[in-house]
Amino acid sequence: MQVQEAGGSEHWKRVKKQLRAELGDDVFTSWFARVDLEEHQDGTVRLSVPTRFLKQWIQNNYNDQLMGLWQRECDNVHRIELTVRGAIRPRQTPVVQPSLAAPAGAKQITPEATGDTLADAAQVTRAQAVTAALGRGDTGNDTARDVLQGAALDPKYTFETFVEGESNNLALAAARQVAAGGAVTFNPLYLHASVGLGKTHLMQAVASKARASGRKVLYLTAEHFMYKFVAALKSQSALAFKETLRTIDLLLIDDMQFLHGKQVQQEFCHTLNALIDGARQVIVAADRAPSELDTLDDRVRSRLSGGLVVGIQEPDFTLRRNILVSRVEAAQKTYPQFDVPDGVLDYVARHVASSGRDLEGALNRLIAHNQLTNQPITQEMAEMTLRDLVRSSEPRRVKIEDIQRVVSKHYNVTKADLLSARRTRTIVRPRQIAMYLAKVMTPRSLPEIGRRFGNRDHTTVLHAVRKIEEMARADYSLAQELELLKRMLDA
Repeated sequence: MQVQEAGGSEHWKRVKKQLRAELGDDVFTSWFARVDLEEHQDGTVRLSVPTRFLKQWIQNNYNDQLMGLWQRECDNVHRIELTVRGAIRPRQTPVVQPSLAAPAGAKQITPEATGDTLADAAQVTRAQAVTAALGRGDTGNDTARDVLQGAALDPKYTFETFVEGESNNLALAAARQVAAGGAVTFNPLYLHASVGLGKTHLMQAVASKARASGRKVLYLTAEHFMYKFVAALKSQSALAFKETLRTIDLLLIDDMQFLHGKQVQQEFCHTLNALIDGARQVIVAADRAPSELDTLDDRVRSRLSGGLVVGIQEPDFTLRRNILVSRVEAAQKTYPQFDVPDGVLDYVARHVASSGRDLEGALNRLIAHNQLTNQPITQEMAEMTLRDLVRSSEPRRVKIEDIQRVVSKHYNVTKADLLSARRTRTIVRPRQIAMYLAKVMTPRSLPEIGRRFGNRDHTTVLHAVRKIEEMARADYSLAQELELLKRMLDA
């Protein structure tokens, strides 16, 4: 039962609104959408969350920010408490069967000590052994439960709501086969795509279907995996963490590009090897192919590259329009009178071309405008409502070939000179400038840039970038020259 001070819920609404403004929608939704106000009384604010992981993450990363926002609302707030909903269990009286009575002088373990009712003497012995091994005051079952909770799945992300097209049909087919179970034919399955092209949708669709079929599934983001591993180390429960990970049937790791730290990567590699060798399925998703994840250990990259690597490309016009039609049909379940003319669908599909997420954002704007103003959706209204989104999707994409061509012409050298091993000053400087521009004007990784400049090592590219940055800070004329080259490439 929630007990709130008068006006407490209004304070909490304003705090959440400010949090959303400061953190952005994505971060706010990830960490605060499921936080509830339980009590605001006597200078103490009590908030509740659904999982222990969420409680620890907010305490470690946002406690000061929460306190500051609450104190801005109420001067008397001096304490914020976070609790896990449903975490308090009624105290049970242990029942010891006569056949299980411990020998005289032996230390008895009760359900309060172990966290579970012990059914026989063998379980008691095992609980004592695990407790000793972990150096903790419990059996590690709480750790196991916390690990297996994983990240929350969005119920909207299913195979039924995923729209298929030429750019994603291979990824969809592979995901369906993994979700169906059976023999493991490719392991790991590695999906890579830019933001908003559907890799997370596919990952969660696989997780939901596999879990519904009774398989033991764990879906985590790389950031979530890092946090859980570090927390296990701090609580001296790393053994339980590792053993729990290796008992699951399907492991899904999203946003692999954010997996940092040598020790964390080593543990991930060990887990990956153990699961694959045990014929258990692993799916990994990232924004780039394994070879382009510069921050990953070579062994991890090699292991990820050894499975099926599938890229999801940007949607073509047909797929974009089909996505819009699908989302309109979904919206009509909530707003039966909502309708978008074919001409407007064509306009949005043609001009909002970057990702499926942007398409959904565009459609949400049209829904909001239609519902709030009661005006029908027309071509003119769509152009006005989406003008900034359309404009932001139009900038020209610079390619490495464009940079090599412009730099070669500007410095009167050939493209072959840029790619050659020649070390003369008239060649080295334009080559370094071209590498620098490739790094700052394209999404390509250092190894990829090195390969496009005569198969050079990524350290050579890094040296060139740093050299040009350093020279540009000291040489105004060079800085102006770089700006001129950028304008020529953007033209």
